Amino acid sequence: MKKWMWIVSICAAMFLAACGNEDKGTVKETQTEMDSTKETAVAVKEKAATVQLLDNEAIGEYLADSKGMTLYYFKKDEPGKSNCTGDCLAKWPPFTQKGFEVPDNFDIEDFGTIKREDTGVEQVTYKGFPLYYFGNDKKEGDVNGQGVKDVWFIVNSETAFK
Repeated sequence: MKKWMWIVSICAAMFLAACGNEDKGTVKETQTEMDSTKETAVAVKEKAATVQLLDNEAIGEYLADSKGMTLYYFKKDEPGKSNCTGDCLAKWPPFTQKGFEVPDNFDIEDFGTIKREDTGVEQVTYKGFPLYYFGNDKKEGDVNGQGVKDVWFIVNSETAFK
């Protein structure tokens, strides 16, 4: 009789051990699924970044990034090439957002990127012209760079380069 109880005890222990391993696998699978869900949420959030239109009484509608920071172009740039380097970049940082959407009256096909020759950074372009921020714009809606030195301008759907 003792042998019988011993065999049943061993079988029960093996069964419980097997169930325990299965539960650990389930926990690992659940954790993997949660990690995957987080990665998907981050990707959706990044993709949902939007170049948006803001409105200013003096300027009208203009492009801004997803945080409302105004986007500019440099009249001395050429399509596909930035001529803003060195100290210029310190005052006019490049716009480098990836995976964004655009307002309805803009065509996503008009946006692209260039690889900056000086830094190797991928900079967003609009109709071939690199886009920038202005270092003196501190908050959403600031348009302090409009017309600076008659070569820096805000981007809008009416922008005619050169």
